[in-house]
Amino acid sequence: MSPPPPPLGRPRKKAAHSFDPALDDAPLVAARAALAQGRWTEARALLADTGDDWDRRGHRITVLAQEPTATAWVRDWQLAEPESTDAPVLLACAGVQRALDGKARADKVRAACRAAATLVPADPTPWLGLLLLERKLGREEDVVQIFDEIRHRYPGHHHAHHLMVARLAERRAAAGQDPLHEVYDFAAWAAEQAPPASPLAVLPVVAHAERYRVLARVGSEPADPKASGHWTGRRARLVMKAAFDWWLEWGEAPGRTGADHPRGRVDLNFLAHAKYCEGRPAEAAVLFHRIGQHVTPEPWSYPDREPYEAFRAARSAALGTA
Repeated sequence: MSPPPPPLGRPRKKAAHSFDPALDDAPLVAARAALAQGRWTEARALLADTGDDWDRRGHRITVLAQEPTATAWVRDWQLAEPESTDAPVLLACAGVQRALDGKARADKVRAACRAAATLVPADPTPWLGLLLLERKLGREEDVVQIFDEIRHRYPGHHHAHHLMVARLAERRAAAGQDPLHEVYDFAAWAAEQAPPASPLAVLPVVAHAERYRVLARVGSEPADPKASGHWTGRRARLVMKAAFDWWLEWGEAPGRTGADHPRGRVDLNFLAHAKYCEGRPAEAAVLFHRIGQHVTPEPWSYPDREPYEAFRAARSAALGTA
C-alpha cells in the first residue's frame, strides 16, 4: 500500500540527488539492473565482452559490486559455474563494498581478494578491490604494496591512481600549503610516465583537489573552494592549463581516448571544478556541457558540502544562469 500524502501545508521532503557510479556506460546499467533481479547471466556476458580492457573491467566490476544484492546472486552464479573466474572476482569486490559498509569482516574480504587474484594472475581487478579496502582501513605500507601490484599488471590504471592520490594527499595534513608535497610529485610523475593519450594527464588536477579537501578539513583553507587561493597560484594555473590542453586534444572528440574512457566523466568533473575555482568560467562551461547528467560526488563534496547543490551552483555560475 502506498504511504498517505503529507498533510496540507507541509511540503514533501525533497529527495537528495542520486549519483550513478555507472556514469555513461549503458551496457553496465542494463547488466546491473538484471543482476538486481537475479539474472546474473547478463553480468557474465558483460564481463566476457569487456575482456582485458582493465580500466573498463575495473569500472564495471566495482559498480556491479555496489549492487546490494550482488553477493547473493553472484554466489548463485558461482554454484552454477564453478569454473568461472569472473564470479570470484566480482564476489570478492562485493565483499569489499560490504566491509566498507561495516557488514563484513575485513580479514575475510582480504583473503577473498587474494584468492581471486591467484585465479587471474594478470588481472589487476582483485588488487583494485584490495586497494579500495585498504585506502580506508589499511596501513600505508599495505596501500603502497597493493598499488605496486596493480601497476605491475597495468601501469596506467586510472582508478588505482586516483585512490593513491587521495591517500597520499592525507599525509602531513598540518603542513599547510606545501608546493613540494608528495601528492603533487606523485601525480606529476604518473602523468609524465604515462603515454601522451593517457587520461592520467588529468591526475595533477585530481591531486590538487584532494589536497584541498585535506587542508580545508583542518582549517588551513576556507570551506568554500571558490574563496580559496588554492587554484590561483602560478603552479596551480600551469597544472590546470596543461590538463585542459590535454583534454582539448585527447578528451573532447568521440573516438579519442578521454572521450571513450569508462571513467572519463570522473576526470571531467575534477577538471570543471578546477576551472570554476580558478575563475575560468568559459572553460568551465564547456566542461559542464560535456558532463551533462553524469555528475560525480567528488570533488563537489569537498570539503564537506552537499555535492549536487555545489555542482548546480558552479554550473549555473559558469553558464551565466546564476
